[in-house]
Amino acid sequence: MEFDKKGILARAKAAAQETTAVMDEGLRAYMLKVYNYMATGVLLTGIVALLSFKMSVVTDAGGSIVALTSFGSAIYMSGLKWVVMLAPLAIVFYMSFGINKMSAGKAQTTFWVFAALMGLSLSSILLVYTGLSVTRVFFISSATFGAMSIYGYTTKRDLTKLGSFLMMGLIGIIIASLVNIFMKSSMMYFVISILGVLIFVGLTAYDTQKIKNMYVASDSGELMGKKAVMGALTLYLDFINLFIMLLRPVSYTHLTLPTICSV
Repeated sequence: MEFDKKGILARAKAAAQETTAVMDEGLRAYMLKVYNYMATGVLLTGIVALLSFKMSVVTDAGGSIVALTSFGSAIYMSGLKWVVMLAPLAIVFYMSFGINKMSAGKAQTTFWVFAALMGLSLSSILLVYTGLSVTRVFFISSATFGAMSIYGYTTKRDLTKLGSFLMMGLIGIIIASLVNIFMKSSMMYFVISILGVLIFVGLTAYDTQKIKNMYVASDSGELMGKKAVMGALTLYLDFINLFIMLLRPVSYTHLTLPTICSV
């Protein structure tokens, strides 16, 4: 009995191509879900930040801030401001260490709560920076993030070593930021901001590739959903920190803008 070698090879090649096509389609759907969660989280943060700011200030006819409301005094001037600032960080740690025990639905709900709390925390930047400055930096951040995320998704280069180097740099700027709270050095503040921009630009590409590589076609819908939420959280943190670092040099103020660790 003679085997049809060409026929067998052709069928094997066709099967491999079909498998690859199915995997590519699944990967695109997975990444689209990650980006949708991330973008919705950023939108929710922006809406909450704007509403919180509007509820916190009293303005004159020209739009200038003349006083804080009782709500504004509570979240910006009282001890509650530390709860507002630290609550998002607490949720990041909660999700990072507890994701395996969560359902996909609970992870998604926790992410929305986190995004809303980030909006409340970041609303303070509107007290210091003009709306035009914030809008301009937002679009610059969006373009930079988009370009680096596309690079991370499409590049064939392994970015693992780069990621390890960037994580060490991130730890360094967090320590430097804590030290500068006491030193109050304008030059160090500026240098930290520039280095922070470079680090989060690189982390955007690295994290995108890492999230892409996390995809496994055989994963259950539940596991895939949790991976998508954690991927969205990671990219959200990259974007928000990039935005903050780009906003800092706009004026050399000593506003305490939090740097939220990447996961």
